[in-house]
Amino acid sequence: MMKRQALLCVVTALLAGCAHYAPQPLASPVDILAAPDPAILSVEAQKIDRPYLQPQPIDLTQPLTPNALAIIAILENPDLRAQRAKAGVTDAQAFSARLLPDPSFQGNFDKILSGPDPFNAFGAQLGFDLNALRTRGVTRQSGEASKRQVRLDIAWAEWNSAGQARLQGVRVLSLEQQLRVAQANLASAEHLFGAVSRAAGRGDVSATDLDTRRQALLDAQTKLRTAQSDLATARADLNKQLGLPPERTLLLAPPPLSPVPPSSAVLLEQAVARRLDLQALRAGYDVAEADLHKAVLEQFPNLSLTLAYARDTANNRTIGPAIGFNLPLWNRNRGAIAIATATRGQLRAEYDARLFQTRAELDAAVNGVAALRLQRSQLIAQMPELRKYSEATARAARRGDLAEATAQTAVQAYRDRQLTLLQLDQQIAEQTIALELLSGGPSEGWTK
Repeated sequence: MMKRQALLCVVTALLAGCAHYAPQPLASPVDILAAPDPAILSVEAQKIDRPYLQPQPIDLTQPLTPNALAIIAILENPDLRAQRAKAGVTDAQAFSARLLPDPSFQGNFDKILSGPDPFNAFGAQLGFDLNALRTRGVTRQSGEASKRQVRLDIAWAEWNSAGQARLQGVRVLSLEQQLRVAQANLASAEHLFGAVSRAAGRGDVSATDLDTRRQALLDAQTKLRTAQSDLATARADLNKQLGLPPERTLLLAPPPLSPVPPSSAVLLEQAVARRLDLQALRAGYDVAEADLHKAVLEQFPNLSLTLAYARDTANNRTIGPAIGFNLPLWNRNRGAIAIATATRGQLRAEYDARLFQTRAELDAAVNGVAALRLQRSQLIAQMPELRKYSEATARAARRGDLAEATAQTAVQAYRDRQLTLLQLDQQIAEQTIALELLSGGPSEGWTK
């Protein structure tokens, strides 16, 4: 009776330690596509922990700073949520790599049917895989490196999503300003076309002048439609990046002035130290090193130890160990070693290629920003003279000393330069954010 109770307790304890299955159905599309709860979003934004972000409360009804856009992107972007769920898989794999294999048990029973011996025979074997002990260290090393690689890949994806959200915010703000200029241009072109049409009806201007004003009106309408389309696309892309419904219109705060970037050599040095994708590639190379080490260890005989106990039909009892191993005559794990060696070489080549690509992209981006800044400085130098000329012609037109069409043409030329300046500012801001993404950190760290 006592033996049965003890056996029952052991079985119960073993079953209590076993995992159990519970179904988890997929969420409905309504739940997935629903807008985030503003209160929950604000609380999570104040607890966010990223080196390139400042925690802050989020209010979607107020103008959002570039920092706020980056926070929302990290918290609500669906792709990032899926990648963070992937980290749980690698954590489980690293946990599995730390576990030792369970011993194996085998039992047999032979019932005597005839013969002089009076006893039934039975036996039992308890086996242990010793090879797992030999490779346990490198297996754990590979699992930890894989976990580190996945987490670095996720951090790199978050950094890029944050940068893309800031870039889209800059684009939306600039396109809103460009739209206002395009609307003013269209109003001016419509006014001029109306005035010239009336003058042409009186015979005061030629058909050529009327056709010129008509082409100017069509050009202004085309620019307005382009600005409206670009703004709608930028707003949709921003909402998609933030994980918000497409119909949501956000208020945006102006970003700080774009700093002058250092040389590409300085940025490359920072990128090697800060870029998380390069760190992830180095972690992946550590995985390949551990896998190759494991493959080399597995070329030696795989040992297994078995403890056996038996009783035969004559009541002879035996106990003793048994050792088994494979003979490394033909295979010797050479295939696995060749694959692991080639994989390590491939990862090394990929890392070198990424470094080369990073250097080329940084150099091109730095030169591009320098060219844009030169164009901007040249345009700014022209703006005071153009503004003075447009104001002088407007005063002359009001006095009746100059035709209104001439004054409107001067104002239109000044607005075109304003539009060009806004486009240059947008390109500089976007290229600066691209440089931040390429260098692996915010611009505040460029001079540190």
